[in-house]
Amino acid sequence: MNDNENKSADPTQQVGKKCPECGRERFIKDYETAEVVCISCGFVIEEKIEDTGPEWRAFDEEQRKKRIRVGSPMTYTIHDKGLSTMIDWRDKDTYGKKLSPGQRAQVYRLRKWQRRSRVSDATERNLAFALSELSKISAALNLPKNILETASVIYRKAVKKRLIRGRSIQGVTAAALYMACRQCGVARTLDEMAQFTSVSRKEIGRAYRFMVRELNAQIPQSNPSYYINRFSNQLVLVGSIETIAMNVLKSAKVLQLTSGRGPLGIAAAATYIASTLGNEKRTQREIAEQANITEVTIRNRYKELIEKLEIVVKL
Repeated sequence: MNDNENKSADPTQQVGKKCPECGRERFIKDYETAEVVCISCGFVIEEKIEDTGPEWRAFDEEQRKKRIRVGSPMTYTIHDKGLSTMIDWRDKDTYGKKLSPGQRAQVYRLRKWQRRSRVSDATERNLAFALSELSKISAALNLPKNILETASVIYRKAVKKRLIRGRSIQGVTAAALYMACRQCGVARTLDEMAQFTSVSRKEIGRAYRFMVRELNAQIPQSNPSYYINRFSNQLVLVGSIETIAMNVLKSAKVLQLTSGRGPLGIAAAATYIASTLGNEKRTQREIAEQANITEVTIRNRYKELIEKLEIVVKL
């Protein structure tokens, strides 16, 4: 719904103004027809009224923030939340003319002090560096913007509780990003986080568990269905194969075959079974490479599923 539709029937009461027909003081501003109409009798009081709202339309909150022209929206991905100003590096005035040497020197000093004032203490320097690292890792993993925003909020909470002390910034930022992925239901693993950082998977996992405990975060269990979608895309499988894998996974959940099993292994085994049943077979090695697990894990989960679910697979 756009802004004009929101206020197409705006009930108002104009002081000292009465309807010449019924004498009431309750009117409706109809912006679609540009008229002021009496609520009681429908008499048109005014015509060709001006629409004071914006000329653009927005269908959700994100579009509204992007199209509004009063500055960029507030974001947690920048250490000052994007509320500060920037002095342009081009030494030109508002008319596009070059500045004189004296003016250039003055703008240079202003630019330097403005940069210093944005990052004034150690906490802001830490945030500035950490949030830039978050942006780099998020871009490398091709994560959506809401994941980056969530991870930035998590990192800010960790800084506020002083959980960063004694730990590497890259380890904590990777852990915050992994936590955000878990909370938002995006399938990413610790190995992928470690791939684009200079810290190990073990260190990221340690920082993640510490932050979950100290921040009292509610992290949902990893859902194997997220990985099935991902494996289907990476292995270029048709939609029917993905549907079969989802049905196998649902049956396994009913029989509680997923309890105590890693979501990657279950999802990989379900994908392997579906590709075999759907005549688009992929080898266990191909699936293991995409899932970053061993073929033995897929084979063990595969045997459990076909035995307990009584699936007949023609090899």
